[in-house]
Amino acid sequence: MYTEDDIRRLRWQSRRGMLELDVLFVPFVEEAFADLEEADQDRFVKLLDEEDQDLFVWLMEREVPADPDIQRIVRIILERVQPS
Repeated sequence: MYTEDDIRRLRWQSRRGMLELDVLFVPFVEEAFADLEEADQDRFVKLLDEEDQDLFVWLMEREVPADPDIQRIVRIILERVQPS
Protein backbone atom coordinates (compact mmCIF):
# COMPACT_ATOMS: atom_id res chain seq x y z
CA MET A 1 0.00 0.00 0.00
CA TYR A 2 1.33 3.39 -0.98
CA THR A 3 1.08 6.24 1.51
CA GLU A 4 0.56 9.91 0.71
CA ASP A 5 4.30 10.40 1.30
CA ASP A 6 5.04 7.65 -1.23
CA ILE A 7 2.74 9.31 -3.76
CA ARG A 8 4.43 12.69 -3.20
CA ARG A 9 7.79 11.06 -3.88
CA LEU A 10 6.39 9.42 -7.02
CA ARG A 11 5.03 12.76 -8.18
CA TRP A 12 8.55 14.18 -7.82
CA GLN A 13 10.10 11.19 -9.63
CA SER A 14 7.55 11.64 -12.42
CA ARG A 15 9.09 14.99 -13.34
CA ARG A 16 11.52 13.74 -15.90
CA GLY A 17 12.54 17.01 -17.52
CA MET A 18 11.15 15.89 -20.85
CA LEU A 19 7.87 17.69 -21.53
CA GLU A 20 6.26 14.75 -23.33
CA LEU A 21 6.83 12.51 -20.29
CA ASP A 22 6.00 15.14 -17.69
CA VAL A 23 2.57 15.88 -19.18
CA LEU A 24 1.72 12.17 -19.00
CA PHE A 25 3.29 11.11 -15.71
CA VAL A 26 2.59 13.99 -13.32
CA PRO A 27 -1.20 14.14 -13.93
CA PHE A 28 -1.30 10.33 -13.90
CA VAL A 29 0.24 10.22 -10.42
CA GLU A 30 -1.96 13.07 -9.19
CA GLU A 31 -5.25 11.83 -10.63
CA ALA A 32 -5.09 8.08 -11.24
CA PHE A 33 -2.31 6.37 -9.27
CA ALA A 34 -4.22 6.04 -5.99
CA ASP A 35 -7.13 4.29 -7.75
CA LEU A 36 -4.96 1.62 -9.40
CA GLU A 37 -4.77 -1.93 -8.14
CA GLU A 38 -1.63 -2.41 -6.06
CA ALA A 39 -0.02 -4.60 -8.76
CA ASP A 40 -0.48 -1.79 -11.29
CA GLN A 41 0.91 0.74 -8.82
CA ASP A 42 3.97 -1.49 -8.52
CA ARG A 43 4.20 -1.59 -12.31
CA PHE A 44 4.18 2.20 -12.45
CA VAL A 45 7.00 2.37 -9.90
CA LYS A 46 8.92 -0.14 -12.02
CA LEU A 47 8.24 1.99 -15.11
CA LEU A 48 9.81 5.03 -13.48
CA ASP A 49 13.11 3.10 -13.24
CA GLU A 50 13.34 2.92 -17.04
CA GLU A 51 15.44 5.26 -19.17
CA ASP A 52 13.73 8.37 -20.51
CA GLN A 53 14.54 7.45 -24.11
CA ASP A 54 12.76 4.10 -23.69
CA LEU A 55 9.81 5.71 -21.94
CA PHE A 56 9.48 8.21 -24.76
CA VAL A 57 9.34 5.63 -27.56
CA TRP A 58 6.89 3.45 -25.62
CA LEU A 59 4.56 6.30 -24.69
CA MET A 60 4.67 7.75 -28.19
CA GLU A 61 3.78 4.22 -29.38
CA ARG A 62 6.85 3.91 -31.60
CA GLU A 63 7.82 0.64 -29.89
CA VAL A 64 6.24 -1.85 -27.52
CA PRO A 65 8.07 -2.75 -24.32
CA ALA A 66 9.31 -6.33 -24.15
CA ASP A 67 8.33 -6.66 -20.47
CA PRO A 68 4.61 -7.51 -20.15
CA ASP A 69 4.34 -5.57 -16.87
CA ILE A 70 5.70 -2.45 -18.55
CA GLN A 71 3.40 -3.05 -21.54
CA ARG A 72 0.40 -3.14 -19.21
CA ILE A 73 1.16 0.09 -17.35
CA VAL A 74 2.05 1.93 -20.56
CA ARG A 75 -1.33 0.86 -21.98
CA ILE A 76 -3.11 2.05 -18.80
CA ILE A 77 -1.42 5.46 -19.04
CA LEU A 78 -2.18 5.82 -22.76
CA GLU A 79 -5.81 4.72 -22.41
CA ARG A 80 -6.28 7.43 -19.84
CA VAL A 81 -5.23 10.19 -22.23
CA GLN A 82 -6.47 8.87 -25.58
CA PRO A 83 -10.05 9.48 -26.66
CA SER A 84 -12.21 6.36 -26.72
